[in-house]
Formats: sequence, C-alpha cells, structure tokens
Amino acid sequence: MSRHAIEIIINGRRHAGDVEARVSLADFLRDDAGYTGVHVGCEHGVCGACTVIVDGKAVRSCLMLAVQADGTEVTTAEGLAAPDGTLHRVQQAMLEEHALQCGFCTPGVVMTLAALTNGEQKPSEAELLAALSGHLCRCTGYQGIRRAARKLAGADTGKVS
Repeated sequence: MSRHAIEIIINGRRHAGDVEARVSLADFLRDDAGYTGVHVGCEHGVCGACTVIVDGKAVRSCLMLAVQADGTEVTTAEGLAAPDGTLHRVQQAMLEEHALQCGFCTPGVVMTLAALTNGEQKPSEAELLAALSGHLCRCTGYQGIRRAARKLAGADTGKVS
C-alpha cells in the first residue's frame, strides 16, 4: 500500500501523519491524532456523528479521506470551547436546553450548529432545523436539540427560566 504524508491543522495545532490513501479523516482524527470526540457511527455519512468543521464547513469525516484533508484546518468538538474552559455558544445552548442524553450524536450535532452559526452568520430557525435533519439520535433527544437550535436562531424556546 502506498502511504502519503499529510499535514492538518487540528484545533489550532499542527498534526502531521503518514497515512494509507484509504484512511478516512475520521479514523485519522481518532486513531492518529487522538481526537476521540469524533464519533464514528454508520460510516456511510448518514448518522452525522462524525461531523467536523473543515475550512469552515461542516463535513462528514467518515466520507472524507485523510489525504483529502491535507493542508486544511479542522475543528473537532474538542476545539470549540475557549482555552479557559468557557463553552462555545452552541455547547452552552445544548447544555441549557438539556439536549444531551447518551452523548453519542452530540459532537456531530454541535459541529453542524457551530459551522452554521460561526462568526456573523445568522441562520434562521428553519435553516438550523433543516441542517439537523441529517443527524440521527437514538435516544430521541430531538426536542432538546431543536430547542437549542431555536435558541441559537434567537427564537423563544418557550422554556420558563
């Protein structure tokens, strides 16, 4: 098997590796770089658990090869919180709206919402909910996840504080 040298900036840190052409980005992130917050569920891009941000866009890392990510900037769930531990606004919304159950789907959901709400982007509630339709949650935590998306869109969640 031929091997390829790659270099990826992951969560602001340079990671170099020597990978076979068939290694997925998900496997490289988990096995070589140690970012186990990248969860691998279906390995077909259906469940969304492996979603990461590559150069600002949400990507299913099980469908992208590590060699395709050479020279990119990747953010995983481990890279969202501030260095002092302050949660990213998506993580905070998920916490406040009790959108966490077993946690398997959570990193992928968080990364999709983070990519859509990055910087000055102001997606509508409908856009956020449509993006979430590509994520499967076996614990049926959808209501909390939907409330978190509404909160990020600036909509009233109907929750009494």
